[in-house]
Amino acid sequence: MDLTVSEMSSMWKRVLGRIKESVDDPLVYDTFFGDSYIDSVRGDTMLVIANSKFASQILASKYADLVTNCVYEVTETNYKVEFSTPDAVKEEAPTNKVARSGYFSDSYLNQSFTFSTFVTGPSNLEAFQAAVLASENPGKFYNPILIYGDSGLGKTHLLHAIGNAIRLKVPSMRVLYVHAQEFLNEYVKYVNGDRGSVSIIDWFKSSVDVLLVDDVQFLVNKPKTEETFFSIYENFYANNKQIVITSDVHPKNLNGLDERLKTRFVQGLPLSISAPDKATCEAILRRRIEANGLSVDDFEPSVISYFASRFNRNVRELEGAFDRLLFYTINIRPTKYVDLDIAMDSVQTLVDVESEKTKLSGEKVLDVVSSYYGLTTYQLTGKIRTNQIALPRHIAMYLCRSLLNMPYTKIGDLFGGKDHATVMNAVSKVEKSLTTDKSMQKAINDLSSRLNS
Repeated sequence: MDLTVSEMSSMWKRVLGRIKESVDDPLVYDTFFGDSYIDSVRGDTMLVIANSKFASQILASKYADLVTNCVYEVTETNYKVEFSTPDAVKEEAPTNKVARSGYFSDSYLNQSFTFSTFVTGPSNLEAFQAAVLASENPGKFYNPILIYGDSGLGKTHLLHAIGNAIRLKVPSMRVLYVHAQEFLNEYVKYVNGDRGSVSIIDWFKSSVDVLLVDDVQFLVNKPKTEETFFSIYENFYANNKQIVITSDVHPKNLNGLDERLKTRFVQGLPLSISAPDKATCEAILRRRIEANGLSVDDFEPSVISYFASRFNRNVRELEGAFDRLLFYTINIRPTKYVDLDIAMDSVQTLVDVESEKTKLSGEKVLDVVSSYYGLTTYQLTGKIRTNQIALPRHIAMYLCRSLLNMPYTKIGDLFGGKDHATVMNAVSKVEKSLTTDKSMQKAINDLSSRLNS
């Protein structure tokens, strides 16, 4: 029997009441069960929606039995309880699937990958801007757009964001996102006669308006597949249909690719994405904290700074390391406030923790001084000159000079591009104060002790 929304809401409210009695830590309850609800009840299966992907994973791995038992106590029915997120449910909805017969029937757009969830910085701004332009005016300006860079930097996110934005603006426009390996697989099936009488080239002509191809380097050294792709590409280009492609290298370096394709790609708009800078990494982490229903205030500023500095090769590595921290502080070593020691312990299998803890660097000076004065590293390296920030900034510069013997120019770079004279003046002020100011002496001693511990 189908349940109405109000019936499911009432049922889940009673279930949550029982769950709350069984979960000892209110923080755990609020973090993982907060905002959860029943999405549907079909047969003996109940689908419960959590407030984040991470929360749904924890519910499924750690609390499935508890939820199932509480559901039974309320309903007296042995439901099979499954967990998901709102975005995942949207992805699985028939309206999100590309309704096609034959070719690429499993293709879909990940609706959690949007422009609003993409964190921009100097390393990806141009690619982001081009992606937005392509979504607003498909095929009108730059065609093709080729975004290249190492794995895990956000190229796939941008492809999906383009597709999602176009579908939102023009629902009738037919968008296809496809990985190059999937294209290769479909081509093989077509050649083997597994796709009926419609050729893959003709199918693209009649079924797709916007083509988003991920990791085009997978087509390298496959001449027959490249020839077919070239024909499809030429038709799209001639008809002003938008093409956006990603690659791991600049198109001119796609050795083994059909020269005609390589020329077309180079003549388009190749844009690079590189590893994010520290500020972008920190912004990504803050957004990830909020996406998991947590507060940035529950993390010592040096934690975010440490992860942004240590796991900055790509976004995937950064998010993976931070997810490990979230899991550790909820399941292994539960805590309300995450300090740097706990954070470093959570990733001890990824890095040499003891070495990291003892290694002194300019970044560590920033982290320790900002934490000591209740500031962020942004404030220390920024342009604000109030006394509340200027003094800690001068002290941090002094410590970089006295403990690390860093050149003034390098200290200036660390502090957001301050010039040589500014740094020298700051160090000189602290040195002068140390001769008479006991509070300054205490601060320097405290900070030096923390940095050398």
